[in-house]
Amino acid sequence: MSLTAIVAGPSAVKIGDVTLVGVNAQTGTKVLYTLALLAVIAALRGLARLAIRRVLGGEVADPKRFWARQGVQVAAAVALLLGILSIWITPESDITTGVGLISAGLAFALQQVILSLAAYFVILRGDTFGVGDRITLGGVRGDVVQLGFLKTTIMEMGQPPAVATADPAVWVHSRQYTGRLVTVTNGAIFKEPVYNYTRDFPFIWEEIVLPVEYSADRARVERILLDAARDHAMVDADAARSALAFMQSRYAMSDASLAPEVYWRITDNWLELSLRFLVPARGVRGVKDAMSRDILAALDEAGIGLASATYDIVGLPPVRIESQAP
Repeated sequence: MSLTAIVAGPSAVKIGDVTLVGVNAQTGTKVLYTLALLAVIAALRGLARLAIRRVLGGEVADPKRFWARQGVQVAAAVALLLGILSIWITPESDITTGVGLISAGLAFALQQVILSLAAYFVILRGDTFGVGDRITLGGVRGDVVQLGFLKTTIMEMGQPPAVATADPAVWVHSRQYTGRLVTVTNGAIFKEPVYNYTRDFPFIWEEIVLPVEYSADRARVERILLDAARDHAMVDADAARSALAFMQSRYAMSDASLAPEVYWRITDNWLELSLRFLVPARGVRGVKDAMSRDILAALDEAGIGLASATYDIVGLPPVRIESQAP
């Protein structure tokens, strides 16, 4: 018996004069069945997603459409796995050793993939985030635009000046889109904190800080700040109270003031007035822009200027100029 016959078996598959080692008629048939299964599941998944778009409509971030798409993805993955196992594993197969070795090898080589896949199901079952939420994940701040088995896609946004130097650096100095899509592996939720701006409480507290001279009309400056907040930053009070009540019923959260407030702080150079106010998580830059314009106009009308660091020169050394005759 030749070496080729021993290796390939009596029903080995040949291409011309070349014998494919380890491939026989049964293996070739299973390969064809596997390819056919992949094609069928891909077609069914495409039809299901098309039906979801037509039946549910709405935007991509719509919760019903999102969860329906995720259900189709999970069902397709489970069907594919069961189908492949049914094709390749038969009752006569002694698969204990092979499955053990393959499982150990896959667990070592694909540990990051397995971690990200496990994180995907944690995200689905938990309340970490969903498509449309504004989050910070893996050092990336922005809106979640896509959630897959292994990765999350985020539309990046800029950062306010206070954290503009954080890594990675961005050129947009506010919470507005930069135009970059950033992909973060789902496994990042096990390694780093996830900041969610919109999940349960779609509002954030913001601040505007003004330094004023001690001789200025401090009470009037405070009224100007509060008026600007009431005109532009005030949100739907009922919605805000309802959201806060939900947070307090779900988490051990103490009460918090929803009305704008001004806090004073004494410094060496000036009095620092901090206006704290509640705004929706989106559109903060526009609100602060309108408030800043009104505040500056009101300060100009009142004849009140902002304080700034100044230096007085209290003495100079004598200066002597000498000229030499040519």
